[in-house]
Amino acid sequence: MSAAMDTESTYSGYSHYSGHSKKAHRQGRDRHKSPRSKDGSRSEKSVTIQTPPAEPLLGNDASRAEEGQDDNWGETTTAITGTSEHSISQEDIARISKDLEDSVGLDCKRYLGLTVAAVLGLLVFLTPIAFILLPQILWRDDLEPCGTVCEGVFISVAFKLLILLIGTWALFFRQPKADLPRVFVFRALLLVLIFLFVFSYWLFYGVRILDSKDTNYQGIVQYAVSLVDALLFIHYLAIVLLELRQLQPVFTVKVVRSTDGESRYYSLGHLSIQRAALVVLENYYRDFTVYNPALLTASKSRAAKHMAGLKVYNVDGPGNNASGQSRAMIAAAARRRDSSHNELYYEEADHERRVRKRRARLVVAVEEAFTHIKRLQAEEQQKAPGEMMDPREAAQAIFPSMARALQKYLRTTRQQQYHSMESILQHLSFCITNNMTPKAFLERYLNPGPTLQYDRDRWFSKQWTLVSEEAVTSGLQDGVVFVLKCLDFSLVVNVKKIPFIKLSEEFIDPKSHKFVLRLQSETSV
Repeated sequence: MSAAMDTESTYSGYSHYSGHSKKAHRQGRDRHKSPRSKDGSRSEKSVTIQTPPAEPLLGNDASRAEEGQDDNWGETTTAITGTSEHSISQEDIARISKDLEDSVGLDCKRYLGLTVAAVLGLLVFLTPIAFILLPQILWRDDLEPCGTVCEGVFISVAFKLLILLIGTWALFFRQPKADLPRVFVFRALLLVLIFLFVFSYWLFYGVRILDSKDTNYQGIVQYAVSLVDALLFIHYLAIVLLELRQLQPVFTVKVVRSTDGESRYYSLGHLSIQRAALVVLENYYRDFTVYNPALLTASKSRAAKHMAGLKVYNVDGPGNNASGQSRAMIAAAARRRDSSHNELYYEEADHERRVRKRRARLVVAVEEAFTHIKRLQAEEQQKAPGEMMDPREAAQAIFPSMARALQKYLRTTRQQQYHSMESILQHLSFCITNNMTPKAFLERYLNPGPTLQYDRDRWFSKQWTLVSEEAVTSGLQDGVVFVLKCLDFSLVVNVKKIPFIKLSEEFIDPKSHKFVLRLQSETSV
C-alpha cells in the first residue's frame, strides 16, 4: 500500500509544484512591474487546477507539450492545466431529446418483435398437443380405440417437438447483437409463413374435426403428426435462409476510415445492406486500430502554420507604389510553401528519433522492474505463507520505477488518453499473475491495438448511423456505396462483386519430361 501511495504522490506532486512555481513567478513579475503601473488596478486571471476522478495517466493535450520539448522536459518544464466552461444551446437540448425518443422507439420495437415471436412460437408448440387432447376432452366416449399405433405416434410426436424446440431455441432465441434500422426481411417472412400455416391447420381442424366430432382418433393423431413434420421442414428452410445462404462469399467490400485512410477488405455473401453494415462494424472493432484524434493534430497545426504564412496584398489599389515589393513578398510566400516538404521531413525524422529513444528507455525500465519482481519472488518464497505479497501489491511496488518512462513514451506517441493509471496497474498485476515477460507487458503500449482492447469509455465510436442511397433492406450489389457515421469519423464501404473465374485444364504428357543424355566417347586429358 505504501508503494501505491508513493505512486499517487508522484503524479499529484506535479500539479502542486506547477501551481506554487507559477504563482511565485507571477508575484515576482508583478513586483518588478509595479513601479511602472500608475493606478495599480491591474486585473489578474485565476487558474483552477482540477483533477477528474477517472483521469488518464497523462493529460489530454499532448500536442502542445510535444512542440519544442527536450529530453529533460520533466525536470525543467512547469505545466499548467485549466478548466474550460461549456455551454449548451436549445438545439443541443432538442437533439438530446430526439436521441432519447429514438432510443425509446428502438427499445419498443425490439421488445415488440420479441413478444410477437415468443407468442407465435408458443402457439406453434401448443397446437399439435391441442389437436391430440381436444377430442379426448370433448367427445372421449365416441372415439374409436387406437391402441398401440397411437401410443407409438405419441412418442414420435414428443421427440419431434423436443427436437423442434431445441432447434428453435438455437436459431431464433439468441441475444441480439445490434439494433438494426429496419426489420430482417427473411425473418419476418418466416414468421408470416408460420402464422399462415398454423392458421390454415386450425381452420381445417375446426371445420372438419371439431364441428363434425370425428370419431377416427387415429386419423386425428396422424393429422397432428403431419403438422409437426411440416414445422420441421419450415425450420430447415429457416436455417437455409438465415444461416447457410450468406456463407458463400459473393462480394468483396473495402472499408476506409475517413480520418486517417486506414482500410481493410472483407468477403461477404448474400446480405442486405444493414446486415452487411453490422458485419463491417463487428470486424472494425476487431481489425482496425483504435481511433486516435491526437495523431491528426500535428497535420492540422502544420496546415494552419502554412496558411498563416500566406498573405494577400492589394497591388491594384489607387496610389499604391509598392506593387513590386508586394509581388516579391508573394513570391517569397510561394517559395516558403514549396519548401514545406522539408519541414515535414525533418519534423517526422525528429519525432521518430524521439520515439525510438523513449521506447528504449521504457524497455530498459520495464526489464529492470521485472527483474526486481523476480528477486522479490525469491525472497517471498523464504517467508511465511501469511507474509507473501499478492500480485496487486507487487505491481504497486514496481510501478513507480517504470512510471516516468511509460509516461513520456505515451505522451510522445499520443496514447495517454487510452491508458489510466488504474488500467496499467491491472494489466501489470495480470502479467505478474500469469508469469508473463516484459515484452508481453509492453505489447499493449508499444503498438496501438484494436478498439476492443481498450475500455468502452475510451471509445470514440459507440453509436453509428447508416447512410445509403439504396434501401437498407435491399441486397448487396456491385458498385453499392454506403457510409457508417459516428461522432468523429465515418467508415466508407465500397462493394465489389467477386468476378466469375474460368479455370481450364491443360494436359501434359508424362513422356514429354524424359530426355536422353549422350556422352562423347573421347574425353580430353
